[in-house]
Amino acid sequence: MSSRPADRLAPTDAAAETGTDTQLPVMPDVALSRIAREWTRMGCLGFGGPPTHIAMLRALCVERERWIEPVVFEDALAACNLMPGPASTQLAIYCAWRLRGTRGAVLGGLCFILPGLIVVIALSALFLSSGAPLWVRAAGAGAGAVVPAVALNAGATLVPESWRRGASRRPLWLAAFAAGAAGAVLLGPELVLVLLGAGFVGVLVSRRGAGEGRIAAIAPVVAGKSFLGPVAWTAFKVGALAFGGGFVIVPLMRADAVGPHHWMTSAQFLDAVALGQITPGPVVQTVSAVGYAAAGLGGALLAAAIAFAPSFAIVLGFAARFEEIKRNPNVQGFLGGAGPAAIGAIVGVAALLASELHHGWQIALLALALAALLLARQGVVPVLIASGVIGAVLGLAGAAVG
Repeated sequence: MSSRPADRLAPTDAAAETGTDTQLPVMPDVALSRIAREWTRMGCLGFGGPPTHIAMLRALCVERERWIEPVVFEDALAACNLMPGPASTQLAIYCAWRLRGTRGAVLGGLCFILPGLIVVIALSALFLSSGAPLWVRAAGAGAGAVVPAVALNAGATLVPESWRRGASRRPLWLAAFAAGAAGAVLLGPELVLVLLGAGFVGVLVSRRGAGEGRIAAIAPVVAGKSFLGPVAWTAFKVGALAFGGGFVIVPLMRADAVGPHHWMTSAQFLDAVALGQITPGPVVQTVSAVGYAAAGLGGALLAAAIAFAPSFAIVLGFAARFEEIKRNPNVQGFLGGAGPAAIGAIVGVAALLASELHHGWQIALLALALAALLLARQGVVPVLIASGVIGAVLGLAGAAVG
């Protein structure tokens, strides 16, 4: 056993202290300055969402530096996909944890998150301002017009794997998908109950097929209110109750931001989602734009802190048991119900967002974006940027924007 001080315990040591039987190889100590540099680079250059983040983490940790064994990386990715919250963010925190324990995880996670957060808050101040220049508002209207296509594309990319995973329970998959789609359109803030309900139905179906077992705790409960209580609750839903991919945060956020609290108009919400897509780092950064619209800089920082806190808690609390989590039938059963419901919610909110477009040129842009994303397989970021540029040009040429 290594004689390193307690604050630099390797994951193997941490696993032994918690009583798990997970055997992880002792990894070489990587300097915290190296973690800060590499994870900041990924946070600054990680355009394109989770696929880009995962590819960058694999290229660094598995292929180039060989800090993490390929099978360990794949197992961790599988476990992160089974947990609530942003999977690629959790994977970034986990990889840093493997290198320097808790200190590495906290530092790596913050360096991965903060660059995009700063950019989103700065752009929110520009795009969500009532006094924004015409070209800015027109660019937002152009990028926002194609968000329904981005959402539909996100849902479509999640369907094949989720459908394959639910091969033995197709009726449950279809029912959960339909419930999620209907909930996104009809229920507003109560959509989260549909996701949780579908998940626990999945657990019950799984237990009935595999015998009795313990039901794993999936999501904590939040109590109490404050001045910023509604912002905190919205952020918590995004960070701790979002199953099935990053874009499921859109229906969870919209129900609060545009609905009962009226923090944003529908057009401003579309702008916020577009900002979250074109900036580097996790898609969950979008919640900071909603927080900014609700309560300025303080609201943005609070929303970001609460949305990302569960990811740190999950990794620091369960990283040594990721193999066990990945194989847990109750966790798999929960995702077997919540995952299809989340995909249905993404598709449902795409239809809802499309119905809120007011100008003919926006509808034309949406049609072009659908063709580019679903048929031509173009990247999300280029499509959003091109739509923003087209919107700015049309706005300056006299097209209706407001």
